[in-house]
Amino acid sequence: MKAEGRVFKFGSNVDTDVIIPARYLNVPDPSELAKHCMEDIDKEFVNKVSKGDIIVADKNFGCGSSREHAPIAIKAAGVSCVIAETFARIFYRNAINIGLPIIECPEAAKGIEEGDQVEVDFDSGMIYNKTKGTEYKGQAFPEFMQKIISNGGLINYINNAK
Repeated sequence: MKAEGRVFKFGSNVDTDVIIPARYLNVPDPSELAKHCMEDIDKEFVNKVSKGDIIVADKNFGCGSSREHAPIAIKAAGVSCVIAETFARIFYRNAINIGLPIIECPEAAKGIEEGDQVEVDFDSGMIYNKTKGTEYKGQAFPEFMQKIISNGGLINYINNAK
């Protein structure tokens, strides 16, 4: 499993309230949530992001409330992967549950910049910065997590296992 795209870079402590503002939490449609993804931190994000692009952030990405709307909005906006130094634990769990690949790698988070072209190999955990010609070793996904993600989330994984 791989992801490849252009990077959108964010700092530390990007909380779920800026990923998807609370005023949209009554919106059940992922494509509608996507229209408001990151708007309180980058008003133009939804106009600039393309399918496959990657978010890179510093420490504690996804902190704050436990809403699963946040990873749903990111995934629905077309983001193929989030790389961060660290993730808030509940965001990490929610992301895997809805099928959004995320990978912790402090070195990559520090070395990758806005606009870089990056490829992530989830089997090996390798992150390649094609713009700079650098590579980083992140945490590879265990097979069961890859199956959850490739099925589009935990519910689909369970339903397809029947």
